[in-house]
Amino acid sequence: MKNDKTDTKKIKDLEKSKKDMSGKALTTNQGLKVNDTNNSLKSGERGSTLLEDFLLREKITNFDHERIPERIVHARGSAAHGYFELYDSLEEYSKAGIFTDTARKTPVFARFSTVAGSKGSPDLARDVRGFAVKFYTQEGTWDLVGNNMPIFFIQDAMKFPDLIHSVKPEPNKEIPQAASAHDTFYDFVSLTTETLHNHIWVMSDRAIPRSLRMMEGFGIHTFRLINDKGEANFVKFHWKPKLGVHSVTWEEAVKINGADPDFHRRDLWDAIESGHYPEWELGVQIVPEEDEHKYDFDLLDPTKLIPEEMVPVKIIGKMTLNRNPENFFAETEQVAFLPGHIVPGIDFTNDPLLQGRLFSYRDTQLSRLGSPNFHQIPINRPIVETHNNQRDAHMQMDIPKGQTAYFPNSLSGGCPHLSKMAEGAFHSYEERIDAKKIRTRSESFNDHFSQPALFYRSLADWEKEHVVAAYTFELGKCNHDHIKQRMLWLISQIDTDLSKEVAEGLGMEIPSTIDKPINQAIGADADIEKHQPGKKKIYLEKSEALSMANTKFDSIATRQIAVLAADGFSMKNFKPFKQTLEEEGAVVKIVAPHGGSIKCDEGMSHKVDAAIATTESVLFDAIYIPGGEKSINTLLNNGKYLKFINETFKYCKAIAVNDEGEELLNASFVVDFKEDKAIHVNDTASNFVSSIAKHRNWERRQHTNNVPV
Repeated sequence: MKNDKTDTKKIKDLEKSKKDMSGKALTTNQGLKVNDTNNSLKSGERGSTLLEDFLLREKITNFDHERIPERIVHARGSAAHGYFELYDSLEEYSKAGIFTDTARKTPVFARFSTVAGSKGSPDLARDVRGFAVKFYTQEGTWDLVGNNMPIFFIQDAMKFPDLIHSVKPEPNKEIPQAASAHDTFYDFVSLTTETLHNHIWVMSDRAIPRSLRMMEGFGIHTFRLINDKGEANFVKFHWKPKLGVHSVTWEEAVKINGADPDFHRRDLWDAIESGHYPEWELGVQIVPEEDEHKYDFDLLDPTKLIPEEMVPVKIIGKMTLNRNPENFFAETEQVAFLPGHIVPGIDFTNDPLLQGRLFSYRDTQLSRLGSPNFHQIPINRPIVETHNNQRDAHMQMDIPKGQTAYFPNSLSGGCPHLSKMAEGAFHSYEERIDAKKIRTRSESFNDHFSQPALFYRSLADWEKEHVVAAYTFELGKCNHDHIKQRMLWLISQIDTDLSKEVAEGLGMEIPSTIDKPINQAIGADADIEKHQPGKKKIYLEKSEALSMANTKFDSIATRQIAVLAADGFSMKNFKPFKQTLEEEGAVVKIVAPHGGSIKCDEGMSHKVDAAIATTESVLFDAIYIPGGEKSINTLLNNGKYLKFINETFKYCKAIAVNDEGEELLNASFVVDFKEDKAIHVNDTASNFVSSIAKHRNWERRQHTNNVPV
């Protein structure tokens, strides 16, 4: 009876909240009625965003100042210092020194982050990862502010507050934290179909990387490169990790968050401290300006990527991170990245998301760091001298000298003086603009199904299974059936088989049609049908670069190997395995029944890296059991060692055992699957290394559903 009353009250409260907003018009803070809160004011459908757009500025300004001092998005971050080296000059395309001078070693500071969670959220949330790099160049600071996915959720910056408000904890109860599996997010996604491409990436394993060192980075937007002749080409930036692109499964992520919520942060720090410096190669996709309208998608649309089969990625240089921050707050927390920080030879395009970010990032830093002088904080200071007539303000840390702070002047000889282009001055690309002021977006942005479909078609079978599981889990957390039904219909427009499997997992039918237009990312006065998503196109069957099955599998550097051992373990077996693994760059850790040290069968003491009670198998990439009768008898009496083995097997990782170690396999679920090619019984260390390098034996997955863990 109490539950009935509670349900009745909830229904009444819901009806009351609907009634309170019923018939209310959207207005500005000054009461001005608004007819479009989805598109910024532009000079033509594909033109630049206009500074006079007071609606955009009010909406974004309010959003930027919602949190003090924690970042609204990308609050949870890790960072490191390093340097960038150029392989080949791009002088043909850009006059930027960083792209033309191969003798330079440009200092960098890179920050990686989750998007949705707060500063205290765990590392392994299913989320986009920020990938921002500050280049301290000789011409000024260049910030390449991107993500680990090549596209973004929305097409126009005007929608960013809506996107983030939908994915953040619901305001009435402030849950869930760092999670997208809830009604408000899927309500937004199902009504804003431009989100579908980025969203399917988030449903893939790309959203739960094995390490920050093992994920790609992308500039997302289409930028311009400008050469000495003033000629322009479009460009997209890519970061390719030298260790390959690898992820964990969702079940592992959940367990890792419990066992070590700082897993990614610790991994990055430890790798640098041990001398295993993370490396990424920088690549560019260059498109001549005359090819701007060549493709079936719009280059200015940030929800679209350029398949590498159409425009190959040219590798031009390498970034190495070799030094951890001295102080987390002073560096990682106070670093300020701005997409508007560019240097001569790089310029913007009319991408409407990029145009809004140029305003929003500076506005956010003013709120978060408290002053326009945030560039004077050591981590944000350029390596070149700065001279201008800006003065005073909160937290002024410089002591400007001289009588004048204006231009022109005669008292200081006109200094600081203006520079010419030949002297390295920045000069904006002279793009011709001839258009009407209009609040809308180009119809060429309306293809919302083709690229999500291309992404899904390009995945390996095991990746597709994980996407199905992710959609099923996330939508299963939603409480409103109409939201699930809208999502199922949209997923069916991407891929029929995908939607059928998700529907089966939800126990629902896929709607044959939707009564009302789905896409509401248009203004009230716009032609609704004109901006509905178009039918799916197949301009490329598959793109190999989109699947992690095609990444690098040639290194086990920094992989964590758990050695399950107790007093009396076999030194004869352990020594060559340890030596081979460490020669390949792996990190070998003894997991014993207790802390301190244990002795091998030759009487030598060995430091224990983790007691079995204090660690979990999901924190390791593979396990090795060296044998030794006394050691194995001890391990057989501790059930967690069997859990360790079963869990490692379940998540398709490599296992190697010697001699008596086979008894542990015989006591585990693995006993019936010793022919598995990543199970090594009395095999060579080199074969074990080969299995670890492959990351997982995904062929095993069909046998793991009933593994007890």
